[in-house]
Amino acid sequence: MSLLGKTGRAPAARESGFAAHRAGVDRLLASYRAIPRDANVRLAKKTSNLFRARAKSDAPGLDVSGLTRVISVDPSAKTADVAGMTTYEDLVAATLPYGLVPLVVPQLKTITLGGAVTGLGIESTSFRSGLPHESVLEIDVLTGSGEILTATPDGEHADLFRGFPNSYGTLGYSTRLKIELESVLPYVALRHVRFHDLGELQATMARIIADRSYDGERVDYLDGVVFTAQESYLVLGRQTDEPGPVSDYTGMDIFYRSIQHDSDKPERDRLAIHDYIWRWDTDWFWCSRAFGTQNPSIRRMWPKQYRRSSFYWKLIALDHKYHIADKLEARKGNPPQERVVQDIEVPIERTAEFVRWFLDEIPIEPLWLCPLRLRDSEATSRPWPLYPLEPGRAYVNVGFWSAVPTVPGQPDGAANRAIENKVSELDGHKSLYSDSYYGKDEFAELYGGDVYTELKKRYDPDQRLLDLYSKAVQRK
Repeated sequence: MSLLGKTGRAPAARESGFAAHRAGVDRLLASYRAIPRDANVRLAKKTSNLFRARAKSDAPGLDVSGLTRVISVDPSAKTADVAGMTTYEDLVAATLPYGLVPLVVPQLKTITLGGAVTGLGIESTSFRSGLPHESVLEIDVLTGSGEILTATPDGEHADLFRGFPNSYGTLGYSTRLKIELESVLPYVALRHVRFHDLGELQATMARIIADRSYDGERVDYLDGVVFTAQESYLVLGRQTDEPGPVSDYTGMDIFYRSIQHDSDKPERDRLAIHDYIWRWDTDWFWCSRAFGTQNPSIRRMWPKQYRRSSFYWKLIALDHKYHIADKLEARKGNPPQERVVQDIEVPIERTAEFVRWFLDEIPIEPLWLCPLRLRDSEATSRPWPLYPLEPGRAYVNVGFWSAVPTVPGQPDGAANRAIENKVSELDGHKSLYSDSYYGKDEFAELYGGDVYTELKKRYDPDQRLLDLYSKAVQRK
């Protein structure tokens, strides 16, 4: 493995971090060798942020228990070496004391760095910093052939480096990632800007992406929420070191409700940088309402340590296992629900069109908006083939996470299929962490095609790992 780079940590502490990491890698390799040759290689991981089901397997999985720590932080170079299964919660906890954070920190604490890179992640810095894989400097990957290879933008395995994002473990699993960090100030000053028209919202996002400012103020963070076609908001954040009172949305107050206001004048708010980074986690955006925890009486009794996305995800997993929600709906005489949990991207100029269609056709609200653009880098000449966004073009991620009633006589996944068709019509993509229904040819056209086939031949010649279509669509 390549373990290069100077560090701001004491040499003994750095060496201790790498020694522990090497021990974790040794356990990983031993577990790989224990998997029968005729069994697919999978992670032995009890938790996940994926929302698609997968077939059960009796074969042992990869032991990644030793790959959950930040190995080393170099504050002078603004880089960190991080084990692949390290959560962003732990990563931020290690870097923030230096006044540093990853360039993109996905919204939920238990998303792992390796998961965000191989499965894509996004946040309110993505309009200026792109996606998490764009700030990766090198990756150590356990490939399907059982080798650990170091992939860099210009090295022998540059094709793996660029093909790894959105491969979802079908080319291998990251054991270590070296990433860039950026400096942050202690606070974030927020403005919540209301819109009555989706076209105006779209145009304002485009201007902010181009100018990095709004109404004379710098914009460091940009996302938004759509409640209805007549009520939507952009949330604009600016880093600051000015002292002053800050809000707390880990208690009785709920962040997304704080955004709403009646005035056409922007509302102001302030958060500590740590609380801004995790502002969506306490209520899993707004999904906590499904469990009643936005009811003040219930919220007051709900232990604070369980007000976090990872706990709500456990409740969702129980529902998937025992079909609790469908049984409750059946008692009311209602049909089963179709899960519609997706993040999609469309070009920014098609955003209002997609949102209007969605609000008319799919009974889910609110919607999350997160603009993004690939970083100004060598991506123009060397694109990311498994999720081919156009360099220099702005997109908007639209997130929606709920369920809708099924309609008798319609095919399985009717709402999700309609969304896929609309997104393709608008020259967009969708993330693959949840249910997908694409045909094989369309899927190949959208997610890598011949480039992916060649990567599989080179790095997984014996097909020890499932292919992307089998995982994302066939749920194997």
